[in-house]
Amino acid sequence: MSVCFTTETSAAAVPISVVSQSGFSDWLAIQVPAIKEWLAATQFQAEAGNTRLIPDAHGKVARVICCVSDADPLWGTGGLPFILPEGVYKFDVTDAQYQQCALAWGLGAYQFTRYKKPQRQPAQLYLQSAWLDQINNLVDSIYLVRDCINTPADDMGPGEFAAVVEKLAAQYGAKLTQILGEALLEQNYASIYTVGRASDDPPRLLDFRWGSPAHPKVTLVGKGVCFDSGGLDLKPSSAMLLMKKDMGGAAHVLGLARMIMQSRLPVCLRVLIPVVENVIAGNAYRPGDIIKSRKGLTIEIGNTDAEGRVILADALTEAADEKPEVLIDISTLTGAARVALGTELPAVFSNHDQLVNDVIKQGEKKYDPMWRLPLFQAYREYLNSSIADINNNSTESYGGAITAALFLKEFVPDDIPWLHFDLMAWNSRPRPGRPAGAEAMVIRALFSYLENRYG
Repeated sequence: MSVCFTTETSAAAVPISVVSQSGFSDWLAIQVPAIKEWLAATQFQAEAGNTRLIPDAHGKVARVICCVSDADPLWGTGGLPFILPEGVYKFDVTDAQYQQCALAWGLGAYQFTRYKKPQRQPAQLYLQSAWLDQINNLVDSIYLVRDCINTPADDMGPGEFAAVVEKLAAQYGAKLTQILGEALLEQNYASIYTVGRASDDPPRLLDFRWGSPAHPKVTLVGKGVCFDSGGLDLKPSSAMLLMKKDMGGAAHVLGLARMIMQSRLPVCLRVLIPVVENVIAGNAYRPGDIIKSRKGLTIEIGNTDAEGRVILADALTEAADEKPEVLIDISTLTGAARVALGTELPAVFSNHDQLVNDVIKQGEKKYDPMWRLPLFQAYREYLNSSIADINNNSTESYGGAITAALFLKEFVPDDIPWLHFDLMAWNSRPRPGRPAGAEAMVIRALFSYLENRYG
């Protein structure tokens, strides 16, 4: 159980009134004079995120007022664990609202403490035992994603990331296999091997399975570039500063897999994660090289900094061979998606309208947003090569997220329902419930969709 939660009831737990902006006037009208006068004296404004401590006659905190947005009520309580003094609190809301507020509380209590001691412990929230498993599953899985992404590449290279996967697989009784180094060539994963061969930490394909083969097949694929220098098409130093997060897609599918396994969802789960470092050495792959992919398509390397789609090509081909009911890949694939949608709104592409529409609806319900971009087939010609089946780099500087998705589409048959997410995996600014740094995006929506479909 997270340190920010307690299941021990206490008469001393301070109640928190959660009030919407639009409902504040009606709420205030029925309060006792002491609360009205205190809020007036402290000039409290009904604006999203505003919080006020109400003292008792002895100066101790008797109640907390927290105002939340009408448009996005989930996150309004996410800042409370570090705004409020240490102690135990409880929400004065309905059960459904309580669970929503508790999730935001848990996510807002996150601290990355591997290299730096926390300044303080978060305030604690009382949580009913009946809700504990569900809330902790989401919170702990998202903490796993954040921790993996926040950890720099010297402690989260391919080998260390593989150790995280191995530990998780063992925890849930999943079967893990690793294909490592030159064994990738021997087993026809040349795209993964070629991108990662210059690193002293060998490239690998992590493949783990969980659940009964009799259950519906759900396959997750995550981009695991533990550090991306750009290769011989070297990034400028400013663009490398956050490249520890280029394994964000791999961390996301790991977090989603944990949610599925912890809840014992009746699916046959497979997780495929190609893990590499894209660095420079004498044997680094070069612009102009030709790679024969697992599918048999030849890939001309137009840019060594478009490496994520290359390693995903072999993983998607392997995933498609088993024809899962749902195939989901998640990656920090393009800067173009950030230009189109900003850092806080992930892009989703799909070959299956019903699937993507249902997932988007779950995102709206769970305040886990995404935006669909088109697989605009006319742009496929930008990936043409005169000497190979496809180029990994578009000849046009526009529509980069779409051409990257079209590249991946070449490795996914049309009859397999497929979702491709291109996301930031990072908060560039702190917000309630979402501290600056690594972030898990879309996986709450995906888990809710899978739970509704198969649970």
